[in-house]
Formats: sequence, structure tokens, C-alpha cells
Amino acid sequence: MTILHIDSSARLQGSVTRDLTGRIVAKLGGDVIRRDLAEALPQINETWVNANFTPADQRNAVQADTLALSDTLVAELKAADTIVIGAPVYNFGVPAALKAWIDLVARAGLTFQYTENGPQGLLDGKRAIIAVATGGMPVGSEADYATGYLRHVLGFIGIQDVQIISADRVMANGPEAIADAKAEIDDLAA
Repeated sequence: MTILHIDSSARLQGSVTRDLTGRIVAKLGGDVIRRDLAEALPQINETWVNANFTPADQRNAVQADTLALSDTLVAELKAADTIVIGAPVYNFGVPAALKAWIDLVARAGLTFQYTENGPQGLLDGKRAIIAVATGGMPVGSEADYATGYLRHVLGFIGIQDVQIISADRVMANGPEAIADAKAEIDDLAA
């Protein structure tokens, strides 16, 4: 099994999600592709969009260079059987660095395609495990915009098997929330 291990917490030390994703990866075992988003990825811009919508065989050197990082990120995603994502909730949503990663991997013709029946994901058969930590918001509540978004975008690119492991309300219920998340990891099937 190949695991794509993605951390998006800005905190390098003391991060709940980094601890949880490390535990998940250790529990699952296998080959690991590591992608740390602490150093933010570039935002897509007009140059990137124009390069992306130029057919691959017609791209010039600048366009190919513009898409090189995105191509690498897509290749990492395609190579993985399981994607493990650490997603702390910042202001009710995912970190900007994780959103940038999503923008760079959600590419028509590579990870999804448009059909007469609407968009179709191209990454079927993969599993995603998302370790979520929140300060005060309960995961699954009306104010939880992060987990629904992540489930939706992963499904959009074809990853339907998505499991959420949550350490929610850490600021109010820290030790218990973290212990509950660790217990969920202990029960994970490889």
C-alpha cells in the first residue's frame, strides 16, 4: 500500500492533526509519500488557469513550467492507495494551504472529467482518512464547513471512501477529544 500523507497545520510543533496523521500512517504501514503544506503552495492565478486549459501537447515551456508543481501533486495523488490528510479547522474552514492543494489537484482531464451526466471523478478505488481538529466547534455541527467540503471535493475527484477522525472542541475538551481520536485510530483497519 502507498499512502499520501498530507499535513496542513501551520504549527510544526504541538499540532493535534500532525500527531494524529502520524499515528494513522504508522497504524496503516506501507510506503509513504510525504507532502507538508506548512510552507504554503502558490495560489492559482490567470497564468496557471490559462496553462491548465491549454491542451498538454500545445503548451509552451512557460505553461509547462507553470503546471509542474500541480503535475507533481496530481502524480502523488494518483500513486497513492490511501490519502491521509491532517486538517485543522481555521475559522470554520480548511487552512488556505490545504485549499491551495485542492485547487492544484482538481484538474479536468486528470482527476475528474466532464460528461453528459455531469462531472465524474477519475480517482476511484482510493481511500481517504482525514484527521480533523477544532478549537470549539463540534465536527458535524451546522458551523462545520470543513468536513463536508473535504468529503465533497474528494468525492468530486472520485474518492468516495472518506473517513473522518475528529478531535473536536480541543480548547474546551482537549485531553478527552484527543483520546477519543486516538481510540478511533487504534480501531482503524489497514
